[in-house]
Amino acid sequence: MTRWPEPCPAPDGAGAIVVGSFPITSGEWFPAHSHTHHQLAWSRRGVIGVAVDDTYWVLPPTRALWIPAGIVHRTGATRGALLSSLYFVPARCSVEWSEPTAVAVDGLLARLIAHLGRDDLTVGARLRAEAVVPDLLRPLPAAPIDVPEPADPRVRAVADALTADPADPRGLDAHARAVGVSRRTLTRLFAADTGMNFDRWRTHTRLRAALPMLAEGQPVSRVAHAVGYATASAFLAAFRRTVGTSPSRYLHGAPPEDPTP
Repeated sequence: MTRWPEPCPAPDGAGAIVVGSFPITSGEWFPAHSHTHHQLAWSRRGVIGVAVDDTYWVLPPTRALWIPAGIVHRTGATRGALLSSLYFVPARCSVEWSEPTAVAVDGLLARLIAHLGRDDLTVGARLRAEAVVPDLLRPLPAAPIDVPEPADPRVRAVADALTADPADPRGLDAHARAVGVSRRTLTRLFAADTGMNFDRWRTHTRLRAALPMLAEGQPVSRVAHAVGYATASAFLAAFRRTVGTSPSRYLHGAPPEDPTP
């Protein structure tokens, strides 16, 4: 389900930040769009997803995404959510990030967003509150999950099957037979079309499917089985290997674990 992009109104008066609030129903996505303003996309309630090309971020209320002006993106939710967005006038914004950047959202930033959403602030109160926002934008070190979309119809058929059912247990040989090519040919096509081998692409697809369930608080063991892992420990190992930290630390904005004892 899709609808037109959320609006980005021009700031009134002296302020340089506008707050927008947009309920998103289950399965709803805004089509690809961009803004003339920088955007901080945050879920006040529920879990939202933001996709920029092949890169995908899952945003529970502990995370937000800085989206620079002009970046084409899609925003949606697998279940009902409330998107809260801050829109920054580029000419009056001290944040200079040129790429989408995940940031941590703590209680202070959440309350400040709610405060800026009020329509009864004086000019002085609004300017003082806006001045604090950039200091609270703390980039998160964990990488987003890339799932390149293939163009070759044979690779696309395999990708569609795995996206529809991340727990699909079939290996490369079975998928190759299903699309009428040899294992060697499918291996070559996957690498040429996505820049990844089959196993890595499937891992990324599984982890992307797992994140909304984890963000909703589902047990790791249940999520692991839902996306094709026999045990929770196997899933956690794949997550750490791919993302660089544990699911809990990823979703709650904690720094990466220190690999040294």
